[in-house]
Amino acid sequence: MKKILTKLRYKSTLLLLLLISTTLFAQAQNTVVRGTVTDAKTKETLPYVTVVFAGSTQGISTDNNGKFTITTSNATYNQIKVSFVGYKTVVRAIEPGKEQTINIALGVDTRLLGEVVVKGGKKAKYRNKDNPAVELIRKVIAHKSQNRLENYDYSEYKQYERMNFYLSNLSEKFKNKRLFKNYQFLFQEQDSTQIGGKNLLPIYMEEKLSQNYFRKAPFTKKQIVEANKQVKYDENFIDNQGLSSYFNRIYQDINIYDNNVSLLTNQILSPIADHSPDFYKFFITDTLKDQSPNLIELSFTPRNTNDLLFEGKLYVTMDGNYAVESAELTVNKNINLNFVRQMQATLAFDKSADGKYHLSQSDLKMDFGLNKNKGGGIYGERKVILTNFAINTPRPKQTYDGPAQVIAQASDTKDDRYWMMSRPDTLPAAQAAIYKNIDSLQTIPSFKRTMDLVTLFVAGYKNYGPFEVGPVNTFYSFNPVEGFRPRIGGRTTPTFSKRYYLETYGAYGTKDQKFKYFLSSTYSLNDKSIYSFPQNYIRASFQHDTKIPGQELQFVQEDNFLLSFKRGDNDMWLYNDIFRLDYVHEFLNHFSYKVGFKKWNQSAAGSLYFLNGYGSLPTNSADINSSISNVNQLNTTEFSLELRYAPHERFYQGKLYRIPIIDKYPIFTLRYNQGVRFLGGNYKYENVTGNVNKRFYMSQLGYTDVTVEGNYIFGTVPFPLSDIHHANQTYALQLQSYNLMNFLEFVSDHYASVNLDHNFNGFFFNKVPLLKDLKLREIIDVKALWGGVRPENNPDNNPALLQYPVNDQGVATTHALNNGPYIEGSVGVGNIFKILRLDMVRRFTYLDNPGAPKWGVRALVKFDF
Repeated sequence: MKKILTKLRYKSTLLLLLLISTTLFAQAQNTVVRGTVTDAKTKETLPYVTVVFAGSTQGISTDNNGKFTITTSNATYNQIKVSFVGYKTVVRAIEPGKEQTINIALGVDTRLLGEVVVKGGKKAKYRNKDNPAVELIRKVIAHKSQNRLENYDYSEYKQYERMNFYLSNLSEKFKNKRLFKNYQFLFQEQDSTQIGGKNLLPIYMEEKLSQNYFRKAPFTKKQIVEANKQVKYDENFIDNQGLSSYFNRIYQDINIYDNNVSLLTNQILSPIADHSPDFYKFFITDTLKDQSPNLIELSFTPRNTNDLLFEGKLYVTMDGNYAVESAELTVNKNINLNFVRQMQATLAFDKSADGKYHLSQSDLKMDFGLNKNKGGGIYGERKVILTNFAINTPRPKQTYDGPAQVIAQASDTKDDRYWMMSRPDTLPAAQAAIYKNIDSLQTIPSFKRTMDLVTLFVAGYKNYGPFEVGPVNTFYSFNPVEGFRPRIGGRTTPTFSKRYYLETYGAYGTKDQKFKYFLSSTYSLNDKSIYSFPQNYIRASFQHDTKIPGQELQFVQEDNFLLSFKRGDNDMWLYNDIFRLDYVHEFLNHFSYKVGFKKWNQSAAGSLYFLNGYGSLPTNSADINSSISNVNQLNTTEFSLELRYAPHERFYQGKLYRIPIIDKYPIFTLRYNQGVRFLGGNYKYENVTGNVNKRFYMSQLGYTDVTVEGNYIFGTVPFPLSDIHHANQTYALQLQSYNLMNFLEFVSDHYASVNLDHNFNGFFFNKVPLLKDLKLREIIDVKALWGGVRPENNPDNNPALLQYPVNDQGVATTHALNNGPYIEGSVGVGNIFKILRLDMVRRFTYLDNPGAPKWGVRALVKFDF
């Protein structure tokens, strides 16, 4: 028995030694490759990169830090292949049977995806029917709802964002110009094959760290900004807050699960939109079975390369989720998209604890230029990294209450150490220096002079430190009443005071030989510029000047030189003395209110007369005092309240106006005016106006801007205090005015109006040979106005009221809308030379009114992407 046990122990020992030696031998023959994959340009690590042994299906993906370890016992493998969407594939030699470290730097692949063509004896026609690629994308579409963030009851994550903008594609000659002699420290160099070219000049950078919460019911998305940092320019030159808003508008989050993806100022149909197979061609171009889950590479391209559509690749999981694991989106060179030379977006998704996939990283890069093939431009990149993703962990109710975005106190005061510890990736040294470099740049006198000239050219103001003179486009104008009208004016700047703001101008009419002037004083209640958001100030002003009744201009001065040219008769004007006292208070949620007091004295000017019903218009001006009862002046005193709510509104604050960055969100405005019979006022009335405007995006059919307005005046008022409908007698197209209506042609004491302006974004023109090469865009516009004058406000029924104006033949030129609505419409062609819109306008009603035009051509200069 003892001998048997001894033999068993001996055999077991031999077996164990054999196994150990075999294992050691196998380990000695294994090939082990470790390393880190980075972006060749930014030096940042790249997660989710595919690393395989060349010629095999054995591979892995890099981790969140870009690291990988891959092992094989097959001694025939002597290369590894590293690939990632949007980057050039790299193949590196390895030594079989050894452990080794190989770090890989991937360069961006700037080549665009070409249409896949299968060639045989006869060219195969692309079809959706019986196409496995289309069947696959339909499964992705069918599973969209379960893969969306909104599928969870609760979710939360930490988000890091970084935006960088550069002057791009700069030549060595440009870089070495004398102008940049002192700025060489700003230039950055990169691989010339990458987006933006070799030489870059940084002009802007912004970072933001936030905690984000989502609740399904009731629906809530909330962002708490814990830290933010941005390049800041002198407030006298640039609205930093508006600049940030503009960049964030054109570089929005890309949610590929939405039917439409916002890009620049447009919406582009997602490749996994519900009806994407009707607009895209899909091709299965690869399968990746060497990783878990298995992936299918699905390439796609537009059916019409001029349409606003993406092209690129999707990597779809084959684990039953049919989720997008990663994606590359770009655009075709023929797309009807202005100024965009190149665009590339890469998206990566991580698997959650429940096996679903959520976005973990996105990187959007775009290069802009006036010339798509050469010359300098602007290159911008927005990178977003999501970490600490958690699902179905409800927070206390107060976490979700309040505004959609909350800015933490002192969020903009975090130091460099905080950012270094908090960033989820490493900021390249060249980018980290941008903040300091731009600050240094602004201390250079030559840069200040350059910005001064740019501000004069763009905004129309010349800065003299505490005071700036302008706007220059109002220095000269002319009209039939005043003749030649020189004007000079200006205002104080924050250099003078951040609390007190003064503004003034003076003008003189060579024909009427009268001086006009304006004085304004504003006090800021929140120790911020009165032009910065949120506003909170008190303003007192007095104006003695002329005005055209019914002219309403947007983003332009009334005495702009170009508006001096008008069609038809334009000689009915007003002289005004207006004292105003206003209090404006805005809130961070973009609700605001304005309380005002206005004392207004107005007198007729030019061919306009204020005549009551006890006289009649004289046959010649010499008889005016003897044959009619002339009213020299109308005196009114008015209190007002305006409420405005513009959720998620973004804008750029210019020197004169806030320029809205139009988005899908509506804007609501309610105004109430109360006229009183004291403090010099002669009329008692109430005027209530409600206005809503909104942009509706319609995917491939473009977008529609809709404005709806209604008004009612309670009380008895003369026609100058009625609503004088906004007319336009210039040759410029005005979207919120009636372009074939004459000044003072229609008045109402109650009305409703709707304006529709639809831009097809080239949907039809893109299908027309030759025409599609011009990148034109078709537009239709319709305006309708219903209104009227109640009997008590009709001067035919009340002789005490002022009579409607008449021409020199005694024919009335001002009317009420008693015969149905006023309607006009236009068809237009936009994007002419990328900046011009021309409309052929047609008036459909009230064609018998004196001087009523039936047709007209109007132009609008507009920059669109």
